[in-house]
Formats: sequence, structure tokens, C-alpha cells
Amino acid sequence: MDTSLISIFLLAAVAIIALSVFFTFVPVMLWISALASGVRIGIITLVAMRLRRVIPSRIVNPMIKATKAGLDLTINQLESHFLAGGNVDRVVNALIAAHRANIHLEFERAAAIDLAGRDVLQAVQMSVNPRVIETPVVSAVAKDGIEVKVIARVTVRTNLDRLVGGAGEETIIARVGEGIVTTVGSSGSHKDVLENPDMISRTVLGKGLDAGTAFEILSIDIADVDVGKNIGAHLQTEQAEADKRIAQAKAEERRAMAVAQEQEMKAKVVEMKAKVVEAESEVPLAMAEALREGKLGVMDYMNLKNIDADTQMRSSLGKMNDPGKDGDNAG
Repeated sequence: MDTSLISIFLLAAVAIIALSVFFTFVPVMLWISALASGVRIGIITLVAMRLRRVIPSRIVNPMIKATKAGLDLTINQLESHFLAGGNVDRVVNALIAAHRANIHLEFERAAAIDLAGRDVLQAVQMSVNPRVIETPVVSAVAKDGIEVKVIARVTVRTNLDRLVGGAGEETIIARVGEGIVTTVGSSGSHKDVLENPDMISRTVLGKGLDAGTAFEILSIDIADVDVGKNIGAHLQTEQAEADKRIAQAKAEERRAMAVAQEQEMKAKVVEMKAKVVEAESEVPLAMAEALREGKLGVMDYMNLKNIDADTQMRSSLGKMNDPGKDGDNAG
């Protein structure tokens, strides 16, 4: 009797363990929920998902939502997108939102957008509810040299056909800023921009700035226009200052050259004086040599002395008769 009870308990334990393993590996409750929601999926398919390391709930629950929303999707489509690393639930939510908003969006395109790293649900919501992008302060200069600072608000909506491979918001902001600079720069006066700020929005909007982007520009509105610095006058002032510095540099160069020439002339004068002194120092030696050789007589020597004395006397008299020159020499 004891042996039979033990056997019964063992069988019950084995049965419980077997059922636990079965219900853990085979999502029976998920299969029942799918059948109750009208999703035809077999137990073998759910077991095969387990074998392919696919979480069945990540596939079945979005499939239930899609079926209830009236979308025509298959299990294979959702499972292949999951295996590719996509977010199945987000793609299905985006398809449901597009279906409710009467926006044509196929599963393949939605899956491609999701795999490209973009939020496909946010893209659909932005296509239904356009978004406003505010540009930073754009500084532009009119032809009269006055700076104009402009802030614009760009209303865009997602273009689902160009979302994959299309440029983002940064490109839109850059292109709008470029258009503002071009429009203001072509204005004759900053007053024209202040009087008609809508001129900027009309001109920029007509340039087709959304080409090649993931968005469609609906409107460009000027939020704020301010007058900045007088760039033209500032540039003229800087140019005048630069010209002044150049002129000063050239004048300093000429002065330095004049000083150098003066120093060179003084050096030449000193050199010439040194040569004269050297030549005068050789005169007595030459006269002595001439006396020894008989080329110069004593009377000739005395006449030279008289001429030298007469020359010195005349120089002394000339200095006495010219007091201004003496004053200059004294100074």
C-alpha cells in the first residue's frame, strides 16, 4: 500500500513538472488570446518561434492590434522584421495611426523607416500634426550696410516618401538661414525689410528649400526682426584705420631710410677727413725728402710757410668779420 501511494505521488509530480515545462515552452494562453481575437495561428508556429529565438508575445500582441484595426498583415512579415532588429510594436502602431489618418503607408516602407533608425510612429504623427521649427538668430546685412537680425518659424510636416535617405531638421534650418541672408542682402535698405518682413518669407518659401529633405515646408513666418550694427560704417572705419597704419609704416620706412643715408654720409665724411689727415701727415715727410734730394730749395720752403701763415691770417680775419658764423660754431 505504501509503495502504490509513493508511485502515485511520483507520477503526479512528474505530470506537474511536465505540464509546467509544456506551458512554459508552449504559450497556450497567448494562443488562446490570438484565437479569441480572430488571429489564426497554430501552436506549432508558436513553438517554432521559440526555436528561432523569437519572443512570441512580441509578434502575436502586435498582430492582434493590427487585426483589430483592420490591417492586412501576416505573421511572417512581423517575424522577419523582428529578426532584422526592428521594433514590431512601433511599426504596427505607426501603421494603425496612418490608417486612421487616411495616410497611405505600406508595411515595407514603415519597416524600412524603422530599420533606418528613425521613429516611424513620430514621423506619422508629425505628418498628421505639423511641427514648428524655430531658427536661431540669423544675421544679414542689407545693401546700405545695416545689420538685420531675423528669427523665423518654419512649419513642416513629414514626407513619408522621402523619410528614408532624406535630410533632417538641421538642413532645413541651414537652408532657411541661407535664404534669409540672400533676401536681406539683396534689399536696397534695411528699412525695406522692416516695413515688409513678409517679403523674406515669400522669397524664401518660393526657393523650394525642402527638396531632398524628409520634410515638406508648409509656411515660413518671421517671428522677430531687429536692427543690429552699422556694419558698413564699421568696415569703413576699419579700412581707414588699416590705411592709416599702412601710411604710418611707409613714413617710418622713409624716415629710417633717410636716417640710414645720413649716417652713411657722415661715415663717408669721417672717412674722407681721415684720408685728408693722413695725406697732410705725409706732406712734411715729402718736403723733407724733397729737401734732401735737392728738389725743393730753402727759399721755396720759406715761401710755402709765408703762404700758409697768410692763409691762416685771412681765415682769422674772415671769422672776426662774420659774428653769426662764430655764434653757430659756438653753439
